[in-house]
Amino acid sequence: MFLFISTSEIVFLLFAVLMLFGTDKLPGIARMAAKAIKTVKNASNDLKSEISNATIDDSIMNDAKNSMTEIKNSIQETVSRKK
Repeated sequence: MFLFISTSEIVFLLFAVLMLFGTDKLPGIARMAAKAIKTVKNASNDLKSEISNATIDDSIMNDAKNSMTEIKNSIQETVSRKK
């Protein structure tokens, strides 16, 4: 059961595609479908990696900002003690 489609419905769809396009064009159609699926999968993986990298970059930036704030506060405390 794939996406709520029964086995008999899948068989009917395959039969309809076979009747519509014929046996000589079926391998080409399968290749085109495989390329399309591969392209979508690669695009999805690229998008996931970009989101992941952006998230990592944001966390690094937040850590750097926090460190800079701590250093700034430490310097201000040191300067205020000397006065």
